[in-house]
Amino acid sequence: MKSLITLPALVLIALTVPAFASGGGTPGAHFVENFDDNGDGIVTLAEVREKRGDILYMFDTNDDGILTSEEYDMFDETRAADQANQEGGQGKGDKGEGMTREVTDLNGDGQVTLEEFQAATDAWFAGKDRNGDGVITTEDFGPRGN
Repeated sequence: MKSLITLPALVLIALTVPAFASGGGTPGAHFVENFDDNGDGIVTLAEVREKRGDILYMFDTNDDGILTSEEYDMFDETRAADQANQEGGQGKGDKGEGMTREVTDLNGDGQVTLEEFQAATDAWFAGKDRNGDGVITTEDFGPRGN
């Protein structure tokens, strides 16, 4: 189902962006703030899958369940603008690498289906969950070894 949220609102609440929250400087805080639906300070795979599904549908302008190359260009431009707005572009940590076209277009056909987007979600989540506890918190961001 297509989200009724406007593009600017979705960008503010749903994109994976640099890990610094405005004014806080805590790695991963912006991500947790945007993806933690129930406000418990942890992000589950279900929460990430739901938000990313919303993102795909938001940018799927023709409502066919697929991001075309043009639709993905719009997504990339919006995500880049959101990233630049975080701490003047000085954020560190995850910069949305799990949402790049190269990662999400699993069959290389230039289009991204919801299934491809979600499969990329699962792989990204597993890699980001550094301690393997099945959730993502701010402790999962930052340099390895911490």
